[in-house]
Amino acid sequence: MAAQLDENAKKLLQSTSLAHVVTLMKDGSPQVTPVWVDTDGKDVLINVAEGRVKLANIARDPRVALSVTDPDNAYSYVAVRGTVVETTKVGAEAHIDRMAKKYLGLESYPYRRPGVEDRVLIRIRPDRVSGMGDRWDQAMGPRAPL
Repeated sequence: MAAQLDENAKKLLQSTSLAHVVTLMKDGSPQVTPVWVDTDGKDVLINVAEGRVKLANIARDPRVALSVTDPDNAYSYVAVRGTVVETTKVGAEAHIDRMAKKYLGLESYPYRRPGVEDRVLIRIRPDRVSGMGDRWDQAMGPRAPL
């Protein structure tokens, strides 16, 4: 059964913070990459170029993990363990343009390489969502500087 994204998780996934996504290599070792991230409110969405190691890893083992930290409060974060339920080229170009708007303030993705690489939209269904948001202050009191 899929886990629900709470409001803090949605807020962080919709922010301009990068996610660090972990996939599993053939030998079981973790491979981590910072990526642009998004959510539709239910699933986590990332967008990669075809041919990346992440896609090969996901094809072999769809389990992934990711985390996003609030840049204004390092103690506020969301961590998601989930399963890739879809990889598709359908809508991937429009999605990477939305990500370029979100992260770069540009109307279209400036690093597009037509004829060289295609974009792939990856849909991650959360199996477990954890983290700490405003609850940190309530549970732990004032934060020490990093």
